[in-house]
Amino acid sequence: MQSGGPNWKVKLGRKDSLTASQEDSNKIMPSPRANATFLIDLFRKFNLSIKDLVALSGSHSIGKARCFSIVFRLYNQSGTGRPDPAIEPKFREKLFKLCPRGGHENVTGDLDATPEKFDNQYFKDLTNGRGFLNSDQTLFTNARTRAFVRQFSRNQRRFFEAFVQGMIKMGDLQSGRQGEIRRNCRVINGPPLPHA
Repeated sequence: MQSGGPNWKVKLGRKDSLTASQEDSNKIMPSPRANATFLIDLFRKFNLSIKDLVALSGSHSIGKARCFSIVFRLYNQSGTGRPDPAIEPKFREKLFKLCPRGGHENVTGDLDATPEKFDNQYFKDLTNGRGFLNSDQTLFTNARTRAFVRQFSRNQRRFFEAFVQGMIKMGDLQSGRQGEIRRNCRVINGPPLPHA
């Protein structure tokens, strides 16, 4: 099944790591609990702009996330013992039913109202207080990111253009560590192939 969305040419010749590190990954992968200020600072470390941050967050236009990622937001936002006030009340009731206190944390919820279609519905949901993750909804509650959320909610073409620009910039990122151009992207290359 195709989900729609933009396409772009992927540059060839990118070097992939020779190893995998959960610790390194944890340092650069944003938490679903992150706020916009943290996300802006994280993206800036990789020379990605606020516009890139918001556009690339639009990848949450498709998919699901686990209740584990939002229970703090529903029941103890910022240590208050209360839900996040940014959640629209009807959506909050839906989330309470999906992710009850003490419920199974592996239950999943849609990241936006059209979870199988790559579109700008994600941004429309954020403007209406219907972001699933804190790291998503904070993009609308923060003054530095809000204008891009509004722009992308109103203009899908602009979102797609910004998303492509952000993906190309991310594709150019390199770790500075030794790497290789893989023959199979899923595994490191083995010994060189013998010449016939």
